[in-house]
Amino acid sequence: MRGFFITFEGIDGSGKTTQIKLLNEYLLGRGFDVVLTREPGGTEIGDEIRNILLNPQNKGMSSRAETFLFEASRAQLVEKVIRPSIENGKIVICDRFFDSTAAYQGIARGLGVKEILDMSLWASAGLVPDLTFLITIDVGMCQLRMKNQLKKPDRIENEENEFKEKISRGYLEVAEMFKERFEIIDGHLHIEAVFSIIKQKVELLLNS
Repeated sequence: MRGFFITFEGIDGSGKTTQIKLLNEYLLGRGFDVVLTREPGGTEIGDEIRNILLNPQNKGMSSRAETFLFEASRAQLVEKVIRPSIENGKIVICDRFFDSTAAYQGIARGLGVKEILDMSLWASAGLVPDLTFLITIDVGMCQLRMKNQLKKPDRIENEENEFKEKISRGYLEVAEMFKERFEIIDGHLHIEAVFSIIKQKVELLLNS
């Protein structure tokens, strides 16, 4: 049987990582075979690309070069990890996928949503998530969470708040385009409340 492909989207600090961990533990407890991965990265080549993309020293990177690197990492991840896992009946949970590129590069960088989606579908060989969770949260709250984590910001996290606001709005535009697979969740809710919504939607997917 074919497996399922679930993705999580949201700006940095939205709580994606926590919810992915909870969903992974829940599905494993139910006896499912789960594969966790992320973008950019998830493969040896992809991780090398990730280091280039997120290195603060590469702040002079052009928006188009940035986009091609994301797509290259995606192509490798789909071919080597995601598609084979789905074909083997596993549930793949990915931290970001091409909706991020549409929001970040297509809208926030101004490169065009259609152009980015066309590139992304080519890179993924037409693979689209079965279910996408978008966790929305105030940019200021995200900044506070990131500061409390004492994590050194990467190249993209170092962007101005104005850029992050554009990303937030961009995500909502993308979600409206693909509302049949998107579930938008208020990230200000308690962790367990957010996960309750996620669990309910995943159960519906599994029962389908």
